[in-house]
Amino acid sequence: MSAEHRAPSGQETPDGDEALEDLTVRDPVSAPDAEGRPRRVTRRFPLFTKDTARPEGGGRAAPGDAPAPARQWPVLAVLGLAGLGLLVTAFGQFRLGTLLVGAALLGGGALRWLLPDVGMLAVRSRFTDIVTYGLLGTVIVLLALMAQPEPWLQIPFLKDTLHFTVTSE
Repeated sequence: MSAEHRAPSGQETPDGDEALEDLTVRDPVSAPDAEGRPRRVTRRFPLFTKDTARPEGGGRAAPGDAPAPARQWPVLAVLGLAGLGLLVTAFGQFRLGTLLVGAALLGGGALRWLLPDVGMLAVRSRFTDIVTYGLLGTVIVLLALMAQPEPWLQIPFLKDTLHFTVTSE
């Protein structure tokens, strides 16, 4: 469908002259560029990628005039808790440290779900980030709870499955 639309007369260009009268937009999918000239917007991928789109919700978590750590507080909170978990694990508290790492990932998923802008915590789409953080956090927490010796969580069918797959009898 090709429809021609004329720009309204009397509008000025950024230079100040009234030259928009003679602009013609040929496609309904045309959009103005930075100078106000119409350009065709296509759904085809370009031959060479020039830029990467920011993930949904990947904006700053604080105003642009705030210092960098304040703008990226969600990812710093997740990394700080995960780092604390690794430090606790290094000092010999395996279960508590891995629980902290899993809780950090679950917290990252919760932040990604609840906050509109999470800065660098946004990696892919909101749905993909929430599912990824949630699954990884849940698996790490469950493995920490089932770690030997003296597991805090015992799942009976897993023990039977392990004996069935490992034993040769």
